[in-house]
Amino acid sequence: MLNQNSDDIRLIVKIAQLYYEQEMTQAQIARELSIYRTTISRLLKRGRQQGIVTIAINYDYNENLWREQQLKEKYGLKEAVVIACDNEQEEVQLDLMGICGAQLLERLLEPGDIIGFSWGQAVRALVERLPHASQSRQLICVPVVGGPSGKLESRYHVNTLTYSAAARLKGESHLADFPALLDNALIRNGIMQSQHFRTISAYWDNLDIAVVGIGSPAIRNGANWHAFYASEESDDLCTRQVAGDICSRFYDIQGATVETRMSEKTLSIETHQLKKARYSIGIAMGEEKYNGILGALRGEHINCLVTNRETADLLLK
Repeated sequence: MLNQNSDDIRLIVKIAQLYYEQEMTQAQIARELSIYRTTISRLLKRGRQQGIVTIAINYDYNENLWREQQLKEKYGLKEAVVIACDNEQEEVQLDLMGICGAQLLERLLEPGDIIGFSWGQAVRALVERLPHASQSRQLICVPVVGGPSGKLESRYHVNTLTYSAAARLKGESHLADFPALLDNALIRNGIMQSQHFRTISAYWDNLDIAVVGIGSPAIRNGANWHAFYASEESDDLCTRQVAGDICSRFYDIQGATVETRMSEKTLSIETHQLKKARYSIGIAMGEEKYNGILGALRGEHINCLVTNRETADLLLK
């Protein structure tokens, strides 16, 4: 047994550095230092006992794990991710949600999956944080809603996001050459007869994973909302007590579908198609979107949620 002297301390520090910082195994350290593996284990234990090595647990993160578990239990979710970002600007929070959302998507992916993307800031944050794949997994990326009928920055456009995701994941992309909202039902029905739309719709029927933002009439003054919906349409949504939407499919606070003046003019994935996906990931945050997120959870339009701590606390009340 080693004596307690400066040489012993120096050896413990060396072993701890190799084990904890350089992430070498005990067997590798034993070969490196020509010491028995049992000695390595004993000295690591002594280092902790004598305070040479300290292990700190981030209990803020642990609290978020508790929130995630509570969200899963309360709403029957398959996955929940809660980010901690108190007093951070919205841009920083979006970036953190994007990082966590991308990690979740990467973990859930299986070879050959068909992945659907909607549009918006939160979905963009997730797509931009997807890692660049080293090899193809035969993935197919498709939009689950048509493009904007108004003016929307190209970086938030569903085709931009779908193409970018496919490029990062080394997958194949199929884009939508039709808008989400048409002038009338006759035009919509005509597009639905096209071979292109039938191809996209077939992917919707066989979707494995969906990544969707969640909207709410409460954000009607935002630029992105105006890119899709006119003031008269927003007024109609409020009159009908719409709580939120996913891909321009509207629902009330209980998650029940709400038919609007836009319903017969809309080209996007249907609610029943979205629910067939193995994972439907909703990514959203904020008090203004609370009703939209709550309705989506109650209606089981999503089975995974990525949000921030403040929103999670509102949902758990």
